[in-house]
Amino acid sequence: MKKVGIMGGTFDPIHLGHLVIANEALNIYKLDEIIFVPTGNPPHKDGVSASPWDRYLMTALAVVSNDKFIVSDVEVNKKDKSYSLETLRQFHIMYPTTEFYFITGTDEVINLPNWYKPEEILKLCKFIAVSRPGMDEKKVHTKVEEIRRDLNGQIELLQVPMLQISSTEIRERFKNGISAKYLIPETVEQYIIKNKLYR
Repeated sequence: MKKVGIMGGTFDPIHLGHLVIANEALNIYKLDEIIFVPTGNPPHKDGVSASPWDRYLMTALAVVSNDKFIVSDVEVNKKDKSYSLETLRQFHIMYPTTEFYFITGTDEVINLPNWYKPEEILKLCKFIAVSRPGMDEKKVHTKVEEIRRDLNGQIELLQVPMLQISSTEIRERFKNGISAKYLIPETVEQYIIKNKLYR
């Protein structure tokens, strides 16, 4: 079975923290590749700043130098809300002999019971819950154990180097004319400047 990580997110914009997480998951779990899936119309986030295609193109620019990273347009092509369950079902059709690992932050994983049909999601993939700055690790462990038991899912906890970078902070920097150099890939920085995003 091929082992593939799925890293979804608004990527508004993608930053070096996302890439560090993806690379750590790739190496530690010996994944064959990671598919980045920029959300089109996420059900849980309002006020996404850049358009779906701008976010897709920035993600593609960010990962172009790594042959283990690819970007999917499966969600940005949708007009309706993008649900993880539907995306996973689509990937299972596209890649039938693949074991999927859904990579996301521990803050999202402890909220998993509130996702759309979480039991179905956990039948289609394993979760890699990535440590997040400022979260109580003991509480996270307790909550993850509870979710594993209640939803009968496989969830791995992954500690990664903590980079205090957020997409919100980067958008604010561009809005206020402050450089975001070394927080995002240079190709992404140039794309944002050229297309006057987040102004």
